[in-house]
Amino acid sequence: MASDSADITVVGAGAAGLMASIWAARTRPGARVAALDGARALGAKILVAGGGRCNVTHDEVDERAFAGDSPNAIRKVLRRFPVERTIEFFRALGVELKREETGKLFPTTDSARTVLDALLRAARDAGVELRHPWRVGAITRTEDGFVLARANEPGDAARWRSRRVILATGGLSLPKTGSDGGGYALARSLGHTVTATHPALVPLTLPRDHPLCALSGVSAEATVELRSATGRRLVAFDGPVLCAHFGLSGPAILDISRYWLTRADDGRADAALVVNWLPSRTPAALDTDLAGLKNLTPMRFLSERMPERLARVVCVVAGVDPTTPGHQLTREGRRALVDAATQMRVPVTGSRGYLFAEVTAGGVPLSEVRLETMESRVCAGLHLCGEVCNVDGRIGGYNFQWAWSSGFVAGSAAGA
Repeated sequence: MASDSADITVVGAGAAGLMASIWAARTRPGARVAALDGARALGAKILVAGGGRCNVTHDEVDERAFAGDSPNAIRKVLRRFPVERTIEFFRALGVELKREETGKLFPTTDSARTVLDALLRAARDAGVELRHPWRVGAITRTEDGFVLARANEPGDAARWRSRRVILATGGLSLPKTGSDGGGYALARSLGHTVTATHPALVPLTLPRDHPLCALSGVSAEATVELRSATGRRLVAFDGPVLCAHFGLSGPAILDISRYWLTRADDGRADAALVVNWLPSRTPAALDTDLAGLKNLTPMRFLSERMPERLARVVCVVAGVDPTTPGHQLTREGRRALVDAATQMRVPVTGSRGYLFAEVTAGGVPLSEVRLETMESRVCAGLHLCGEVCNVDGRIGGYNFQWAWSSGFVAGSAAGA
């Protein structure tokens, strides 16, 4: 294969990029397919995913697990390469997946390296040329395709020519793995728009003197809500909430983070984050429980239903002495405890940013691509897939499924 040209060039060799390059080469045997990536070592984001185990997908994936673009548009892409095909695809590569109680699917080896090695091997077996580090700094449309310029290296020797290009550059999340948002500039230069971007699946910060920050390491099952200024529930998630020295993390917090940040960054800082530490009890039922404590203290009662240190903070937030015998609790004291336990308003100050975000919210709108091919509507011969698109999913393998699905559609269409 010529070193400076290709029939199809994939910009970015992460999850979506590797998937796209594999299917481009498989769909068009003999075509010159290359994947260019700026990283010295490929797949860093795959290797750190799922605590190093790589949560490949979820056993049930549909458009309801995603935000950003039109649910109908997301559904059309997901249906082209659903979970069943993902399982079959990886099994054919020698990677068996196992389902955990949460519905998450991991490799049976519990090693992300298994997943990455299988993808790299599949790409090479299909004839894909993997070039790295080769960071694309600019892309220019020509009469017969594209010219890609290597970043910070002027001259003809730093040019790459391609008939078609697939943009799979990722977003801004986890920049230490190579995601720096450069793909957005490339998309804009080729005529696309990019929506506002925000960290997503990211821990949220609280004032350092907030009592929850003193509970670092304490985790509890909870329901987390985003409420409007009028008290209307905007969105809610169930799952573990982890207290940390900076604020809050855990699956429920990560899932809701993009909604709080998007609303705050849009100038709508009127929303409140509310945590229900006892999701199995209604406020009315909890009030009845507290009214019948007799000599039992609220601290003892709550400690049987949540971590002891958290129970103490609930009492502190409610302004109630945790050692007060139940029969001495005033009606106001009971109400304050109910509020603190089932609808604790937490004063979010922000997030830990892209450095700790697992994905980026925002990107190129799906209205600017043809969903059956992921080809650009504004730049013929350009396809887009993965995180560069305005699609972000919940924690649990959903974002990887979007990478596999959109990468398949873009790659197979470019190859065809």
